[in-house]
Amino acid sequence: MMYKYRIRGADGRTVDHSDPYGFFAELRPKTASIIYDHNVYEFADADWVARRDRGFDRPISIYEMHLGSWRTKVHELGDLDEDGNVIEEEEDNYLTYAELAEPMAEYLVEMGFTHVEFMPLMEHPLDNSWGYQPTGFFSPTSRYGNPDELKYLVDTLHKHGLGVIMDFVPVHFATNDFGLARYDGTAFFEYPHPDVGYSEWGSLNFMHSKGEVASFLSSSAAYWIDCFHIDGLRFDAVSRLIYWQGDEQRGYIDHAINFLKGLNAGLHRFFPGVILIAEDSTDYPLVTTGTDRGGLDFDYKWDMGWMHDTLDFFKTAPWQRLSFYNKISFSMMYFYNENYMMPLSHDEVVHGKATIGQKMWGPYEEKFPQLRSLYLYMFGHPGKKLNFMGNELAQLREWDEKREQDWNMLAYPIHDSFQQYFADLNHFYQAWPQLYEGDFNPEAYRWVIVDDALGVVFAFLRGMGREKILFIFNFSGQNHDFYSFDLHGAKIVKELINSDWEEYSGTTPNYGEDIETWTKLAQDRYAIKLTPYCSRAFLVRFGE
Repeated sequence: MMYKYRIRGADGRTVDHSDPYGFFAELRPKTASIIYDHNVYEFADADWVARRDRGFDRPISIYEMHLGSWRTKVHELGDLDEDGNVIEEEEDNYLTYAELAEPMAEYLVEMGFTHVEFMPLMEHPLDNSWGYQPTGFFSPTSRYGNPDELKYLVDTLHKHGLGVIMDFVPVHFATNDFGLARYDGTAFFEYPHPDVGYSEWGSLNFMHSKGEVASFLSSSAAYWIDCFHIDGLRFDAVSRLIYWQGDEQRGYIDHAINFLKGLNAGLHRFFPGVILIAEDSTDYPLVTTGTDRGGLDFDYKWDMGWMHDTLDFFKTAPWQRLSFYNKISFSMMYFYNENYMMPLSHDEVVHGKATIGQKMWGPYEEKFPQLRSLYLYMFGHPGKKLNFMGNELAQLREWDEKREQDWNMLAYPIHDSFQQYFADLNHFYQAWPQLYEGDFNPEAYRWVIVDDALGVVFAFLRGMGREKILFIFNFSGQNHDFYSFDLHGAKIVKELINSDWEEYSGTTPNYGEDIETWTKLAQDRYAIKLTPYCSRAFLVRFGE
């Protein structure tokens, strides 16, 4: 049954509103709420929910996804639809939650991801808002089906061992009359003051100092976890909850900070295994520290500084990189202040910024070895990982929510081999505990080479035991036939992965584990070959 609330407001207007707590809604542009029974679907993931945790010492590699443009139905004007009728006008070509479930789970497992993160699934009127201007904070968008179909999708992903994270939007909401805006004829959910009432996106900011607003948002967060078995929430635009309009010069929003602390502490108390992630580009302290020690109580924070420095470095011409050498090392100067996640998200592949692959310096063929090297660096760096869909294809067209990502790129060998490389990186990351155990323990990381700006070479060790992983990166366009370095008290055991192997469209044969690809010069000194833009990882053993 469909329904709306007809409200005669304090301003004298009569407006038909959708239910703020409605569980389902009509497909846009219609706006009525729909009564929905949450007691029909029976989850089969009790074991998964019981054993999930926040993953501090586990591998976390997240595939960020916009559900409507990952895969779509292929419909064009003039084609026949499922009933044999000619398609004469534009129509939605979305697959449903249920239709996506098995193909998505199989793909993510094959590619080695541990989690999927959905861009907002809350009901929203505008497709091009990507879900970040919601109207239905308790209603999964009907673009992709009904709530039970979403439950089936989550259940299926859990069955395949995949965690499910959802973007949560606690800062602002859409201005549409049928939604939350001036719900009772007054600024009920929003600020009454225009200077802080509107966000930079033209949406309305929640007034978190109101108890009813804080309760509404806290209930929404708990609802998605409880009713849909979501394993984590990524909080959007956290800086706008810390500072007025996200501007550090305007000072703290004390009531919004207190709201965050209370919400996160409550979610951790009632759902102890659920992950809470902050998208925050500021240097506000203690974001991932518990409220008992004055923090915001998030589990992870996006490392936006690492992202910007890394991409700026790889945009730079190789002969100029010696001047930008410290951009690679700088992230480790502050890394242990928070529990960081390394993001290459949707924000970096839209609005004229170019894709991650396009950002690499140089012509088409020269971009790929640099891109492969960047990703081995990313997976070697401490911290959890996040990549937006299409990154694994080395996509060369910016993301567009109106069309599916460019799977046709896999017809080109260099893109096909890059996808295989990306999958191998994910599996490599999961296979070696040195790459995730002790992620946030400084004892598990040591620089080996961080002073060769002229050669643009870096090296570091990961792991706390006798066996560690050695990463060596040549970020220059020069060939180092015999690059020597000291490795005190260690023996190189075998090479684990090389970004320049021929199977990844590189130039170096993969000789397998039985062939040494290094030269021992003395007791603690080794030499290896580093081709242009090459990154290599070795297993090394100390104490022999």
